[in-house]
Amino acid sequence: MATTDNRGQGSSGAVASDRSTSATSSRAAAASSAASTAPVRRVKLRVQRVDPLSVLKLSFLVSVALGIAWVVMVAVLWMILNGMGVFSTIQDTIPDLLGDAGKKFNLMDYVGFTRVISMGVMLAILNTLFLTALATLAAFLYNVCASLVGGMHTTLTDD
Repeated sequence: MATTDNRGQGSSGAVASDRSTSATSSRAAAASSAASTAPVRRVKLRVQRVDPLSVLKLSFLVSVALGIAWVVMVAVLWMILNGMGVFSTIQDTIPDLLGDAGKKFNLMDYVGFTRVISMGVMLAILNTLFLTALATLAAFLYNVCASLVGGMHTTLTDD
């Protein structure tokens, strides 16, 4: 008798489990069909003010990322040109162009890896400063213009 009770409970548990799974899947199907037939919501918004401090922080981070990418790009480009032998070819051509004065000229004094990377880093720092300042100035100018004309209107939809 105890064995019959255990099997009875086991089978009824399995039936209850199947019922809950089918109920859950039917609810999910009903929800997905209701979502597909629901109208798309549209919200019209107006950007009335942009916080200049937020623009400053975001533009600084983006500028730093661009600066790092710039330095990496300069290093890779220099290595590719050096690997192709461009600098040695130019160094071999300079004495033909300048004569005896060209024999004293060393191209790597001007386009050596450390000098090129140093210039790339300096340009990246200047670029970071200028982009951050210009973006912040643009935020202030947007706020002035938005106060005059009411801001930028945009429509957001819920797909």
